[in-house]
Amino acid sequence: MTTFGDTTQTQAPAGPSVRPPLRRAYQGRMLAGVCAGLADYLGIDVTLIRVAFVVLTFLGGAAIPAYLACLLLIPEEGSEQSIASSLLDSVR
Repeated sequence: MTTFGDTTQTQAPAGPSVRPPLRRAYQGRMLAGVCAGLADYLGIDVTLIRVAFVVLTFLGGAAIPAYLACLLLIPEEGSEQSIASSLLDSVR
């Protein structure tokens, strides 16, 4: 009779996965880092995000205002404030 050691495997506790904060990335940016930041946040390849933006641009132009909104609302890496919030603070 052959005896094997304990073969039970421990699994990580189930719970919400920790995502990095949503920021416009420095690394891998082509324009303003929106696509690279979204890809980092979602944990997917940046090429998929870029292709989605291109497709949406050609299918009615919906990606252009979405990209601009992300540019204004998502803070850059190393910053806590977005462009829009810093503009609002300067007006006050």
